[in-house]
Amino acid sequence: MQKCKQLYEGKAKKVFLTEEPDVLIVSYKDDATAFNGQKKGTIVGKGAINNRMTNFLFQKMEEKGVSTHFIQELNDRETAVRRVEIVPLEVIVRNVAAGSFSKRLGVEEGKELAEPTIEFSYKNDALEDPLINSYFAKALELATSEEIETIKRYAFMVNDILKAEFLKAGLRLIDFKIEFGRYHGKIILADEISPDTCRLWDVESGDKMDKDRFRRDLGNVEEAYIEVARRLGLEI
Repeated sequence: MQKCKQLYEGKAKKVFLTEEPDVLIVSYKDDATAFNGQKKGTIVGKGAINNRMTNFLFQKMEEKGVSTHFIQELNDRETAVRRVEIVPLEVIVRNVAAGSFSKRLGVEEGKELAEPTIEFSYKNDALEDPLINSYFAKALELATSEEIETIKRYAFMVNDILKAEFLKAGLRLIDFKIEFGRYHGKIILADEISPDTCRLWDVESGDKMDKDRFRRDLGNVEEAYIEVARRLGLEI
């Protein structure tokens, strides 16, 4: 499978057309951003880790009944995926209070939530991805009622699968962001699942093992990403 014209370049990935109209190639970058692009940097080796980890976890999702855009890993940084129309919603599932949730609601970071929560943000860089609810999403025609219900159901399924997988690796899943797309009228999981999109804390020490090490200048960012991959049994 060959890359053709570049279709899109985002903060963490480039997307290319292929000779097949329904197939794209995603190429993961080492670029890192935070705070809606206000902070920029590089996490060496991140692209390869996020590519392999996403593919590993997406295959776990498929096994458990969550459809994804994954087709085939092509090399350490590139993967063939189904060409979807991205639903312009960032879907955030939280198990533990942290980050913006703690700041907005005055909840101590690290507090276990009584039950998992779900949030939607309007995927719009110019507006800095504002928080919205399902009524906003329907009013703006970002998604239908049926699509939103499917997204919610899949999001909580993804949460259950990820919590189990990461716990086996000695990691506590605090929260995560995912995206979905439409593929021939069907909602499927897209984008990525990685230390860029998940908050992961070591079960024993509580150490942060994710992009918060970059956001908060905690150091040892590359080492944390490598350690998460190693614990999941991935070869990088």
